[in-house]
Amino acid sequence: MTGESLPGRPGTLTAEQEESLKQFWTAVLQVFGLLEKDVSDAASENGRARSDTSDSTKPKKKRMSLFRKKDDEAGLKSPTSKAHAAHAEDDKYGQTKEFHDALANMSPESLRATFWSMVKHDHPDALLLRFLRARKWDVDKALVMMVSTMRWRSTEVHVDDDIMKNGELGSLNDANSSDPAKKKLGHDFLAQMRLGKSFLHGLDKAGRPMCFVRVRLHKQGEQSEESLERYTVFVIESARMILSPPVDTACVVFDMTGFSMANMDYAPVKFMIKCFEANYPESLGVVLVHKAPWIFQGIWKIIRGWLDPVVASKVQFTNNNDEMEQFVPKSQIIKELGGDEDWEYHYPEPTPGENDLMKDTATRDKLLQEREVLVNDYEKATLDWINGTGDMEAVKTKRHELANGLKDDYWRLDPYVRARSIYDRVGLIQKGGKLQFYPSKEAPATAPTNGTKPVETSSDDLD
Repeated sequence: MTGESLPGRPGTLTAEQEESLKQFWTAVLQVFGLLEKDVSDAASENGRARSDTSDSTKPKKKRMSLFRKKDDEAGLKSPTSKAHAAHAEDDKYGQTKEFHDALANMSPESLRATFWSMVKHDHPDALLLRFLRARKWDVDKALVMMVSTMRWRSTEVHVDDDIMKNGELGSLNDANSSDPAKKKLGHDFLAQMRLGKSFLHGLDKAGRPMCFVRVRLHKQGEQSEESLERYTVFVIESARMILSPPVDTACVVFDMTGFSMANMDYAPVKFMIKCFEANYPESLGVVLVHKAPWIFQGIWKIIRGWLDPVVASKVQFTNNNDEMEQFVPKSQIIKELGGDEDWEYHYPEPTPGENDLMKDTATRDKLLQEREVLVNDYEKATLDWINGTGDMEAVKTKRHELANGLKDDYWRLDPYVRARSIYDRVGLIQKGGKLQFYPSKEAPATAPTNGTKPVETSSDDLD
């Protein structure tokens, strides 16, 4: 049911899970350079996380070992210790090495900024809980995964300072560039958008946003590997923008109609798998492979061998509409797949001026400063929660209210830091973060670009 919160989420934690989340936040705040080596010492001195994060006034601190207090009590080793690093068999993406590289080469301030940039409109606890659930509540392994993800976002793919910041209009500008490399990257990215190789549309029976991938439209070698990866991250990040609690996963439909070996390309498949398993944990609700021809059987055996068993268990094969209707109401299956919804993919081109608010750096900086105050308050309240300071029910209520404040605040900031996308232009993402999964045909092509209202969910969001 869409209205039910699942286990292991904010508001549904067991006492043991809440304790794991406290330990995780302790480790995270230490990595961010906000706690002393011993949390209890820091609490007695400050009663809060350090709020002054400016480089000019905050001395650089040597990163401390984590879980120092817990080490004494339970004999646990620090996650930064090689002896406690994830074993090779459960570190298929080399995240332990990336974790150590991040600690060595990224400042605490940079890791912190990347984390809060990833949070966006999400509940901060919900984001951390994804990593905890993915690592079966092992705090050390969850920390390795989270920090390596921050490194990936910040230094490898540049999610928030390039892909989402420059967006489709940036690719259009690049496609007209005199620089051959930029020109090809922009052209290849937009070619996939115009084709509708994949797109977000509608909801499944569980209220999850659906991402359709039309495999027949991919031809190996037509686009560069870099543009394929950029496009993949863009689609996943766009899907994150339309998640609304309690729904926190997506339904991915691979439409295999017309598939041939010319459409098979293992490199982007591997990249997509890595994204979901290593960098966007707990984001897949179900994967529907629809109308796969017999030649895909051998390919699936190979792909299944690459998948984590938990991810593989989410893959379902549907061969006809009756089988798809187990997951998607017929009224919400698009006609292209034999359903009743009269909807087709069309790509409205980005238009000059749609990102003009991003040029207003004065307003952007003011909003970022206001957001920093909220972030600081949330971190302070989190430290009170960790240490059991004061009335715990009041502390929990304050954290919840601050998380809601961060969500609303993000949507005020959004048009100043994120380029408009197809999903803004078609009215799926609307003012203040309101979501309209089934906008009327009479809706304006371009949704408002700013908003101060709380995130709302339309009646169409619920089945």
